[in-house]
Amino acid sequence: MTLFTNNDSLFSNSLSPFEEAIAYELLWTKDKASFKSISELFSSSPKGRPSSFVTQEMIEDFKDTFRKLFFNDKLDYKFNFLINSTIDYPLKLRDAKEPIEALYYSGNLDYIDSKCISIVGTRNPSPEGLVRTRKITKLLVKEDFTIVSGLAQGVDTMAHKTAIENGGRTISVIGTPLNQVYPKENKDLQIFIAKNHLLISQIPFYRYSLQNPKSNRFFFPERNKTMSALSLGTIIIEASETSGTLTQARAALHQGRKLFILNSCFENKNITWPARFEKMGAIRVNDIKDILDAI
Repeated sequence: MTLFTNNDSLFSNSLSPFEEAIAYELLWTKDKASFKSISELFSSSPKGRPSSFVTQEMIEDFKDTFRKLFFNDKLDYKFNFLINSTIDYPLKLRDAKEPIEALYYSGNLDYIDSKCISIVGTRNPSPEGLVRTRKITKLLVKEDFTIVSGLAQGVDTMAHKTAIENGGRTISVIGTPLNQVYPKENKDLQIFIAKNHLLISQIPFYRYSLQNPKSNRFFFPERNKTMSALSLGTIIIEASETSGTLTQARAALHQGRKLFILNSCFENKNITWPARFEKMGAIRVNDIKDILDAI
């Protein structure tokens, strides 16, 4: 049975979001499936949905397998599924080089339409980096920005917590499926965001469950591209030369988003990336006014 049928006659408006999610998961069962290959598949059929590329028989055969992953009683929040071409799908995601065609979420989807800005950085920030994260997040919340980050240790965690503590909105775009928690110590924070703010993932449940941690780590840089697309701009607090944060920096510039780099990064003589990105159009930040003026 051929997986990729590319037959629009298979598309049915009567399919439920759950069945469309199953179809999306089936697209990931192809050996070399990637966000790039799936994006190219949908480009060949712009009006298609996941169910456009699989048969109803395949969906039925896969239901029990996916149901066990999707309906998770270990986490106290429900999973929802959103696909391109539906009214709630955020059009700003189309600015990505390889735009995602579907995403899972839990929480208040209206946050996507608010004034979003990403705050990202290393998992091992300096004490000064944490202070800067807390200060800049608090100021942006006061300006009614929704804080977007990736729920990783370090800068991400501080950004989310500070936004919450100051009565702001926060969106977490994670590098695992919604039924997983990483890092483990952020379980309570992830659940809180899913129930009271917005938790997003583009990572397929089934494919992730089959792969080892080494293979699954490649999903993390992909979510950075989505974080950038959802945001008016990205602020980098601290990052090493090999940090995954730089994936988001490149994505922001490609997507026509603002890229902000704290001046303290330029003062770090151990890294060279700030100067490179400044030449490409990044904005050096000495004060919150530098961000507000640019946006």
